[in-house]
Amino acid sequence: MAEELEYKSTIKSRPFLFRETKKAAELINKGFKEFEIKEKAKKDNIFQVNTETRRSEIASIVLQRLKAIDDFLIEKIVNGDIETSKQIVIYSIMKTDRLFFEFMYEVFREKILLRDLTLQDKDFNLYFNRKKEQSERVASWDDYTFYKLKQVYIRILFEAGFIKGPKKDREIVKPILEEEVVQHLKEIGDIKYLNALMGEI
Repeated sequence: MAEELEYKSTIKSRPFLFRETKKAAELINKGFKEFEIKEKAKKDNIFQVNTETRRSEIASIVLQRLKAIDDFLIEKIVNGDIETSKQIVIYSIMKTDRLFFEFMYEVFREKILLRDLTLQDKDFNLYFNRKKEQSERVASWDDYTFYKLKQVYIRILFEAGFIKGPKKDREIVKPILEEEVVQHLKEIGDIKYLNALMGEI
């Protein structure tokens, strides 16, 4: 559960990686083990990046995210429609990054609930300031870290189709989840994550 994780800022070098996550999910679906996928990333360059270091890094990131979700959802990433696949990748990021999950729950969800469907720079600033007050760890980060976090959050939400227009007043697009996915998340007890995605109480 994201609530049990420490706050970290590593997401600033970990974008959405949708295509790469889907590729790794396909291999898991075919029965490949974690070490085999890492090997394929290094040797066969399945993620199509230049350096061996970055190949290994991407493999580690996407496999960590996929390990946080179950087989049903991995299957949905592979065979679901593109909106469903992207929603589940967002869910996998929430499951592995507490700060991003709390942003989705406390800011994105609240905005939908209040029908205030623009995501502005001040929303990020207020959120990060609140977290600085709540956590010594977050308070110890420099301004550049928060600048990068904001950039990455915007990019992730934009690429996932959760916001339109990555500039100043970004329009929030309320995700519509497949009923099967909704029911599954309820059954496994991840209602907070479901609410964060759908903007519900």
